[in-house]
Amino acid sequence: MTRRPALRPPFPRQDFAASLVVFLVALPLCVGVAVASGVPAELGLVTGIVGGLLTGLLPGSSLQVSGPAAGLTVLVLEAVQEHGLAALGVITLAAGALQLAMGALKLGRWFRAISLSVVQGMLAGIGLVLIAGQLYALADAKAPGNGPANLAGLPRLIADTAGDPRTLTAAALGAGTVLVLVLWPRLPAKVRVLPGPLAAVGLATAATALLDLDVAKVKVAGLLDVVHLPGSSDVAVLTELGALGTVVAFALIASAESLFSAAAVDRLHDGPRTDYDKELIAQGAGNTVCGLLGALPMTAVIVRSAANVQAGARTKASRVLHGVWLLLFTALIPSALSVIPLAALAGVLVHAGAKLVPVRSLVPLWREHRGEAVVLGATAVAIVVTNLFEGVLLGLLLAILKTAWETSHLHVEPVDQPDGSIRVRLAGNATFLRLPRLLETLERLPTDRQIHLDLSELRHLDHACRSALETWAERHNQTAGHQAVLIPALV
Repeated sequence: MTRRPALRPPFPRQDFAASLVVFLVALPLCVGVAVASGVPAELGLVTGIVGGLLTGLLPGSSLQVSGPAAGLTVLVLEAVQEHGLAALGVITLAAGALQLAMGALKLGRWFRAISLSVVQGMLAGIGLVLIAGQLYALADAKAPGNGPANLAGLPRLIADTAGDPRTLTAAALGAGTVLVLVLWPRLPAKVRVLPGPLAAVGLATAATALLDLDVAKVKVAGLLDVVHLPGSSDVAVLTELGALGTVVAFALIASAESLFSAAAVDRLHDGPRTDYDKELIAQGAGNTVCGLLGALPMTAVIVRSAANVQAGARTKASRVLHGVWLLLFTALIPSALSVIPLAALAGVLVHAGAKLVPVRSLVPLWREHRGEAVVLGATAVAIVVTNLFEGVLLGLLLAILKTAWETSHLHVEPVDQPDGSIRVRLAGNATFLRLPRLLETLERLPTDRQIHLDLSELRHLDHACRSALETWAERHNQTAGHQAVLIPALV
């Protein structure tokens, strides 16, 4: 009698275990990002659920996990404050549709061409703004407003906190949360089975309950009460120029963060590589559904994705199951959120913001690639001073100008000839960026000798440089009475 082969389980045991780890990592982060974004805590969980159940099922990257991310917190908060919570869903929906279009046009691979310094500067700027804002939440205080105002108000925050026992208690609780997160990786492996963010928030919650601390806690509204389907009146926000800029910012930044995360996750495992266009479509589908539910925008999150890989995940089943656990928690025990102190969540986000700032790599980057360090720093400062969208645009502009300057290298060498003339050899790329140096060299040449311009070693000669050379040659001929000879075939 022939024995039938045993049926394989729908997912390996490693995926089941990994899904629990990712769920425990995602839970406090979903809640913390939502609170920091100025929306109900449940909306962060809704985004995490969609990231697991929908985006997790779609092709693209098999092991990275999606959900609300600290990287969009600042932009979401600004959008909610300017356009209102009801408009957030419409903006997220439009951003998701834009991502779907970019994926269908196969633009996903082009996100890999974004300067790494701009991306690191973007993350650093987000981290600084996030820290500046969450330091107020850490002390149960209200932030004054944007990045510069938050930074300027920190001295007053410290003075007010020191003189108020209630805020001092909250600050101590938040600082303790940060301390636990910093020390957690140094603890024995048996202890670190529990994810650091969950352990830190759990300890802070337990301390609050046992000591009966008078600190602010998460407000729970109920899942059905916070889900808001966009109406026709909400769609009208897309007629505003500022809202359209936010849509583009959501789509571009979420896409860039997701695809850079995919590249990082691919380096952590030896399984199937990411299809960037399909991953962009998956992220767009997730954000479209999040928008329909009025939830937060999503990105792929490197913290959860790395935890998924390190926990031994083999297939996409782990990220789908993590969405199931988030759904069950939100549906069955949402009241558990009401015992979590806001200061603890602020501590988690302060720690997350600090990890976005590449402090350790700044000095080596300055020594080896000073121009890249300038782009990184300028992008971060611009985001803090202005906003996320304008800061990233400035960073991209600086990166383009830096690349244009480096690639337009031009060598200009005047050489005396035996017949008394001067041969000026031009080699490299003659672009408008090098015109000042080129013209200064030519204008220093004597007017009583014949000049030969040798362009045979030029790889590129743009219209501005060619016109400038022709103008200089004509002026030289009129002044000196000698011919400045240009190589006709290359002019």
